Amino acid sequence: MSSESCSPAVPPRCATASDAVVTEVRKLAEETWAIRLRCSQIARQILPGQFFMIRPTEGSDPLLGRPFALFDICGSSAVHADELEFGFVRIGKLTALMSEWQPGRRVSVWGPLGNGFPVPKCNKLICVAGGIGQTPFLAVAREALGLATYGTPVRKAGRIPEVTLCYGVRSAGYLAGLREFDIPGLQVLTATDDGSAGHHGLVTDLLKQQLHEAGADTHVYCCGPEPMMHAVGEICLKQDVPCWLSLETPMACGFGACFSCVTQVRQDDGSWDYRRTCVEGPVFRAEQLVWG
Repeated sequence: MSSESCSPAVPPRCATASDAVVTEVRKLAEETWAIRLRCSQIARQILPGQFFMIRPTEGSDPLLGRPFALFDICGSSAVHADELEFGFVRIGKLTALMSEWQPGRRVSVWGPLGNGFPVPKCNKLICVAGGIGQTPFLAVAREALGLATYGTPVRKAGRIPEVTLCYGVRSAGYLAGLREFDIPGLQVLTATDDGSAGHHGLVTDLLKQQLHEAGADTHVYCCGPEPMMHAVGEICLKQDVPCWLSLETPMACGFGACFSCVTQVRQDDGSWDYRRTCVEGPVFRAEQLVWG
């Protein structure tokens, strides 16, 4: 509908402000929900790893929208997608309200935003997730396995022979979306801090084992808590494995105007500068990031 803007950092895709309708709200795990929206404009453009901002259409509390990564579009092709889905953890005012939204509710959505994950070009792709960081990897996996296409025009992606999701949470009750990740060709490995499901320990233990068994042409995508992503990046850098990290930096506007989401990024000459996560990211190569 109303307004559009394009950032030179993410050509040629444009972000669009749209009204959307909630079609489904369901609980995925402890304090974790998924919401499906009817919003064809964004569903047909968005890429795996991109995000959008969402807020209620009425009222001013909260005033600002909140960013949420794509979980998946509804359909095997973006050409016919009319709905998209995202996941969230109830941790603040807006997410508490969202967990009680009902089908038919109208909301305001702005997107798609950010750069998303690149099309994987490797023999094995390992996705590493912590907490709610598994959200972008359903679309990543479906695209990599040749089960779905994304974007307008549809971006071309070859089929990856092996795709594995390593997913870590505090305990079994927080594992969200396992039913959705039960797709042909995807190996799912879980880890819990308390040993209540899967590997008893850190998700990075699973990553190390996978890298030990993997061939040379392996890439890693990662999303989750910052300490986990830092550790994943270090593991991959030491083993010379290409790695992309999707930052979960808090942001206010989503399109680079407020500079509230800046992160330190290494330059070619060895120095560093600030980059806006919402525009130049949220996905960065691991070797680009400077951790404080």
